[in-house]
Amino acid sequence: MKHTILILLFFIGFVFKGFSQRVENFQLKDALTSQVFELDQHQDKKAIVLVFTSLNCPFSKLYEDRIIDLENSFSPEGFVFAMINPHSGNEEEENTASIRQRIEEKGFKFPFLEDNSQVVTKQFGITKLPEVVVITPSPTGYAISYRGAIDNNPQVAANANMKYLENALTAIQIRRNPSPSSSRPVGCNVKLIN
Repeated sequence: MKHTILILLFFIGFVFKGFSQRVENFQLKDALTSQVFELDQHQDKKAIVLVFTSLNCPFSKLYEDRIIDLENSFSPEGFVFAMINPHSGNEEEENTASIRQRIEEKGFKFPFLEDNSQVVTKQFGITKLPEVVVITPSPTGYAISYRGAIDNNPQVAANANMKYLENALTAIQIRRNPSPSSSRPVGCNVKLIN
């Protein structure tokens, strides 16, 4: 009986890993430092948290303090956070100078990346802002462990009773697969360029 249960658990784990999306390396420029952020530089981390956002989306603005709080809690534990702006350089008010101003106003301590060509945004199929993608490294590459909403209440952080991102990071911290592994993001539409 124990043998059968072990085989079943192994099979479930194998199937779950088989469905996780593989992630290719990418490079984007940090708006503040002008340094290149490369996924391959973070192979030793527990997870890389990518928050797709923009300066003008009201939903993104509502989540900025929550992202800062999560970064303060999880970065000492080996998690890397980065904001990615797919509208940078594509809209008049979404430019490097404006991003730098927001970084200084809010006190972001992590990279704020410009995806001017939207290569990374399209790679992940991002449609809403904000949307989060949590990537976990392994000896065989990178996989998406969670993607979707930050929580279930954009307007009032205290009223969020489903803290999707926080729960996913906590699960990864204790070496478990996040559940749920995805949720539907709510926010502004990404304005894709051709």
